[in-house]
Amino acid sequence: MLALCAGLLPVWSRHLATSRAQSEVAVQQMLQAFSDIGPHIHMAERQSEQINDALAQPIGGIHGLVGACEHVLTPVLQDSSMSGASKAAVVQVLEMVRTAVGALEQVARPFQHQTQMVAAQVDRMYMGFQYQDRISQMLALLEGDMAKLQQALATGTGAAPDLVDWLSHLESQYAMSEQRDDHRGDASAPRATDQDNETTFF
Repeated sequence: MLALCAGLLPVWSRHLATSRAQSEVAVQQMLQAFSDIGPHIHMAERQSEQINDALAQPIGGIHGLVGACEHVLTPVLQDSSMSGASKAAVVQVLEMVRTAVGALEQVARPFQHQTQMVAAQVDRMYMGFQYQDRISQMLALLEGDMAKLQQALATGTGAAPDLVDWLSHLESQYAMSEQRDDHRGDASAPRATDQDNETTFF
């Protein structure tokens, strides 16, 4: 059994180390990609807000333009000397301005909604990447404990290490509640989900 454990533990440890290293590389690449697109998303959000602000300004904005046109053209429409055709043309121009403003509003609203949705999903993905830190810590702790057991098997000449002490020391190194639940074999404990935030990870 000693020879079996001494032969298996380093193999398990190498597999754990490789798995952890590869997952860390993959997550780092994804984080770099998201950090590159992050500024563009934030810029789109700001531009969306600026468009909406410009539309909503009572003076100098698009809504202000409609009101200004109506203010200027209403007295003209009330001029009794104006021909019916001219009045119809003025009314038509006012309606064209209102239609153009309405079209701008319809374009701006979905744009703002979509940029907000994209930003929310990117934040959610960043949150998901926090799991990499959790998994990496768990694997690193197992690697270290396997190496410790391997060393004890290789050099042990006296009494075997005390199991209770060993487990107590291992538990003292846990940083997350899931590790403590797994240590105790508590299958009823709630598992972490992607709704958890990073403060619950450590």
